[in-house]
Amino acid sequence: MGPYLAAVRNYWSLLPAVLVIVGLILVYAVPTIINPQWTSSIMALFRTAPLPGDPTPEEARRAAGILGPQQLRSRRMLAIAMVIGAIALIGFNIFSLNREAVGCYKAARAFGADDGPDTKDPCYEMIYGSFLGDGSREPLDAKGQPVEYYQLVKGKKPKYLQWIQNAPKYDDTDLVIGLRGKCSQDAVVQQLDDQIKVFIDSDVPCPPDSNISLLPIKLKKPLGDRKLVTVGGKEMTAINPDMDSWFTVVKKLATGG
Repeated sequence: MGPYLAAVRNYWSLLPAVLVIVGLILVYAVPTIINPQWTSSIMALFRTAPLPGDPTPEEARRAAGILGPQQLRSRRMLAIAMVIGAIALIGFNIFSLNREAVGCYKAARAFGADDGPDTKDPCYEMIYGSFLGDGSREPLDAKGQPVEYYQLVKGKKPKYLQWIQNAPKYDDTDLVIGLRGKCSQDAVVQQLDDQIKVFIDSDVPCPPDSNISLLPIKLKKPLGDRKLVTVGGKEMTAINPDMDSWFTVVKKLATGG
C-alpha cells in the first residue's frame, strides 16, 4: 500500500491559511537570506517616523535601513529559522494528511472492505458513519446474512473515527458494526438478555464492496458477558484498528518501513 493524501476536510480547510503563512514567510525570508540589506532598505521606505531636524550619522543610517555586520548576521539567521519553520509546517500537514488517510484505510480493510476506487480518498469514501437505518427494526426475512466484524468503543477511543464523514458520536456509541456499503440499510441489531445478534435482513449474500458503513450501537445495558453473534449463532470477530501513533510514523519514515 503506497502512501496517499486523503481529502480530510478538517485539514484541507486549513491549507489556504497555511499556504498564506508560508508564502509571507518566504517573501521575506528568501531575500533576507540572500542579502538582509535588501529587505531592510525596502522596509525603511515605509517608515513614517520623521527624522530630527539635524540627524546624527547613526540616526540617518537607521532611517535608511542600513545594517551593521552583526545585524546582517542576526537577520540572516532569523530568516533561515523562518524557512525551516515553513518547511516544518508544510511537512507536518502532509504527514498528518497521510497519517489520517492510512488510518482510515487500515480501519476500512479491517472491517472487510476491498481495494477499489474509494481507496483514493479513504477518510471520505472508504469508511463512514451509517447514513441509513440504526439496526433497530424488526427483520422481514427469516434467513438473514451474516455480519463479521465489530469494534468496542471504550477506554482509548479509536482516533480514526474523528476523520470519517458522519462519524459516530463517542458518548452515544458503545460499539460499531462494520457493514458493506450496499447492505448497511438492511442491518438488524437485536439486544437480547443473553446475547446481541447482528445480521443483514436479506436472502441474498452481501456482495464484496470497497467501502464500509459503521453502524453505531448504544447498548441498553452494559455488555457484560454477552457475546455478539450473527446468523447461525456464530460469534462475530472483535477488531481494534486505529491510526499509527506519531512515534510509529516517525520511526517508519526514519527506517523506510
